Order: sequence, then structure tokens, then C-alpha cells
Amino acid sequence: MKLTVHTAESAPAEAAALLRGIADDLGVVPNLAAAMATSPALLAGFDGLRRALGTARLPRQEREVAGLAVGVAVDNAYGVAFHSTMLDQLGVGASDVDAMRAGREPAQPRAAAVYALARSLALGRGKVDDAVLDRAAAAGLDDTQILDVVLECALASLVGLVDNLADRVELDGFLLARAL
Repeated sequence: MKLTVHTAESAPAEAAALLRGIADDLGVVPNLAAAMATSPALLAGFDGLRRALGTARLPRQEREVAGLAVGVAVDNAYGVAFHSTMLDQLGVGASDVDAMRAGREPAQPRAAAVYALARSLALGRGKVDDAVLDRAAAAGLDDTQILDVVLECALASLVGLVDNLADRVELDGFLLARAL
């Protein structure tokens, strides 16, 4: 399916305001969000999840780790490039980012537990072994933070569904260095 990468001017009226809000928040409208604008309802759902994550108690770096785990698990090129880029910007070492991109856990124990939880959630469609949950708890994640990982997984899964349906949305320039 070929999706149009909209601008605020070309998008349906109901989506234009959402695109402007995303641009105000991020300084750019990522191509993936712009491609969702054909369906104002889909874009509103994406934007709602994105905004909700801004209130999450899970630290930003761990949200990006979870997003990368899902991107790798569901073969989502846009998500892998996006979350890798964000982790680079947050100062996560290249060896850890490269390991996660290859489907391996990062070295830091809490980040590794988040990665394993997100991967398990994505591959098991929410069915997670008790050992994975026990590991997350032992790493210091409380129930709220575990549910915040679920929220990140939901957003990353939505991105993956759209990107894969579109047979890959064109990567934004700022993501090209981390393309698959």
C-alpha cells in the first residue's frame, strides 16, 4: 500500500491540526506520522499514545529501549531507525544500541530487563512468562513502569503496523544514519 506523506496543507482538515501540534512538540513531523494523516482517526490515536507516553513514569531512555525491542521483534525499519537515533541522542553507547538492533539485550541490567519485557510483549502479544516479569521487578520496575512499557509497546506496534503495511515509509533525513 502506498501512503501519502502529508503536510498540514495536504492532509485532511481533521488531521492538519494534529500535524501542526506534532510539529510544535517535536520541531518536525516525522514521515511516519505524516503518512498516518490520511486517516485522521489513526493519527489522533498515534498522537494520543505519543502524548500519554510523555507522562509515563518510565524514564525516556527505557521507553526508547522498549520501542527498539518492538521494532526489531516486528521487523519495523522505521521504528528501528527512530529508536536507535533517539538512543544515540540520549547517550546510550553504540555497542548497546547495535546489540539491541541485532536482537540482543544491552549490557545494563535494568535496560536489559526492559528490552526482554518489551520483546516478550511484542512476540507473545501480551503473554509474558513469569520469569520475564520477575526479572523486570528484580531490576526495579514497579507495576506502573511495567504498564508504561506496555504503552510504549502499543505505540511501537502501531508504528510497525503502518510502516509494514506501507512496505516501508520513507525515512526522515535525521534517521538515515540508523537505517537498516
